[in-house]
Amino acid sequence: MAISDLKLPEGVHAHTFKTPAQLADELAKTVAAQLNEAIAGQGVATLVVSGGRSPVAFFQSLIKQPVDWSKVVVSLADERWVPVEHDDSNAGLLKKHLLQGPAAKARFVGLYNAANTLQDAAEQADRLLAELPPIDVLILGMGDDGHTASLFPNSPNLADALDVANPRRCWPMLAPTVPHQRLSMSLGLLASAKNKVLSIQGQSKLNTLNDALAGTDVAALPIRAFLQPTLEIYWCP
Repeated sequence: MAISDLKLPEGVHAHTFKTPAQLADELAKTVAAQLNEAIAGQGVATLVVSGGRSPVAFFQSLIKQPVDWSKVVVSLADERWVPVEHDDSNAGLLKKHLLQGPAAKARFVGLYNAANTLQDAAEQADRLLAELPPIDVLILGMGDDGHTASLFPNSPNLADALDVANPRRCWPMLAPTVPHQRLSMSLGLLASAKNKVLSIQGQSKLNTLNDALAGTDVAALPIRAFLQPTLEIYWCP
């Protein structure tokens, strides 16, 4: 199966690249242009990215692009509830691979805080995100199980987190893999981004995307909630 075989909804566009390096470079160029456009128009740009290992090449390419990072706010679509120093921390990943060199001038708004419980941590993150400027660029990933951000199938709070009418911005979520405790932006906040990209690699992710397009049960495959007009899909084998 190729991405051209997918029956995409109207307004959703797909881009295929030969290698992960090519995908990372082209995505970085596009995102830089979108950030610069936002800075020119409103004086500030907000970038929300996903963690994990897949985006590292994109981060490393993005910091080479000509962007006035002093006018950029960076945040995370989701976070593992572990200290920044922990190997599994998404914030730690960003500090190592994105918030370096010129990009170190960006203002980072993280989700992690050392609250007593995951619920308390989510409530604190929710209050902090109330001050996040409107999202100009959102970069999402996707797992083989159809999760994106930390919106996992069958996770407690999933229905609330996917309810766009719910004004809450951050939810405590539980992943099926270690570390289990997560913090995730809500669908309402994520979907508010002006520019939205789903970046995925490999045939298994393409198969999951095909499954998502073939059904309507968002709880089973949360990525379905994001397959809406204006979404750009970047894929490579």
